Amino acid sequence: MEKMIKLLESSEADAWELTDLKTRGWEFYFIGHRLDQNRAKDVEHIRVKIYKYSEDRQSLGMATAEVSPSESEDMIRKTISDLVYQASLVKNKPYRLNPPVAAEEPRGSLTSQDVSERQTGLSPLAEDAKDYITIFQNIAETDTEYLNSYEIFTERNEQRLITSEGIDITQIYPTSMLDIVVNARNDEHEIELYRLYHLGSCSSSQVRQDIEELLRFGKDRLKAVPTPHLGLSAIVLSTDAAVSVYEYFLDNLNAAFLVRGMSQFEIGKPIASQICGDRVTLQSVRFLEGSPSNFSYDSEGAPIRDCVLMESFIPEKFIGSRMFSQYLGLEESFIVSNWSVGGGSKNSEEIRTGQFLEIVEFSDFQVDSMTGDLFGEIRLAYYHDENGQIIPVTGGSVSGNMMDNIGHMYMTRKTRCYANAQIPCATRLEKITIAGAASNV
Repeated sequence: MEKMIKLLESSEADAWELTDLKTRGWEFYFIGHRLDQNRAKDVEHIRVKIYKYSEDRQSLGMATAEVSPSESEDMIRKTISDLVYQASLVKNKPYRLNPPVAAEEPRGSLTSQDVSERQTGLSPLAEDAKDYITIFQNIAETDTEYLNSYEIFTERNEQRLITSEGIDITQIYPTSMLDIVVNARNDEHEIELYRLYHLGSCSSSQVRQDIEELLRFGKDRLKAVPTPHLGLSAIVLSTDAAVSVYEYFLDNLNAAFLVRGMSQFEIGKPIASQICGDRVTLQSVRFLEGSPSNFSYDSEGAPIRDCVLMESFIPEKFIGSRMFSQYLGLEESFIVSNWSVGGGSKNSEEIRTGQFLEIVEFSDFQVDSMTGDLFGEIRLAYYHDENGQIIPVTGGSVSGNMMDNIGHMYMTRKTRCYANAQIPCATRLEKITIAGAASNV
């Protein structure tokens, strides 16, 4: 790193950023509950970003590349020279890079003891891996609903950012990933359900609950009948697909969206004129229990803060990368790491009333952040008919638009986390078109 800093300082770059990420990890691959293989990793990734002004200083270009830790000095010098040339070809409007600003350590960051253990051994990795393996080994399975396979990845990361503007910060944080396949079968056929979880350290109760829920979904999927044609109807989202609904608001509060003309949101102006349902409040949060993104600083060295971005559907703050934030004159902006949504008024029973379709498994679900269009293919849902009967269904699709549903949107008060997002446990959208797989159930 010291060698690279000297080469950067003597180069023709007008500014630069240098990121060094060191990762230690343990990986376990199980088939059923039999350990198929496991391995440890100790890797380092160094990424350099070069900035170059045009001759008249009316534009600022940027180029980036990864440099091997074992690269020769001559090769590093050539890479930097190439990046300076590439950056000179880019004609972005000029902006100022982040200056050094101190930030408090977020709750949940590694302690000095964790750091010491990381330097002398793999104790934190072993603890997380042990916790995950214990969860999987104690899941209640049957002959017809069981774990096909699962993979466990636990990591401790140390990331250092150094810039030409004087920033020199190091952040140490845990991450983990779970890759799970559940099987369910009867005498006629067998199906698989899949989950991928991104976490910080192990959150035992939530992981166990999710896996047990997935086994139940597998059982219900086997007896599901074709989804009826419901036309314009209400849906409830109670799994990770709902994150995409709220990412629509987060994306439209991003400075890049506004600069590029992709967001119609305005500070202080409600995003909908008539709202009959709940009103979404969205905020950036520095710490979420179990998140893999509990950072003090963003990837550009800006301090991350708790702040409200949208209050009851009224935008209060645009936020994002340094470049686009500068274009909007935002001096205390940053890239969001964790975020949370509040504003729900319902409990679980209140949100599940009347006729609706609760969709828990999609083959695919997307929300277009620019147009607001949403669409998904149903793999498993629960149809609640007008008589209160609950029927597992499969097939068909949903479609709609967020702007049509903003005024008719309901959320539970209780929330849960998915990776770096905390959202209501259940979200109800009233104006969704449901194209079924059969004329009736």
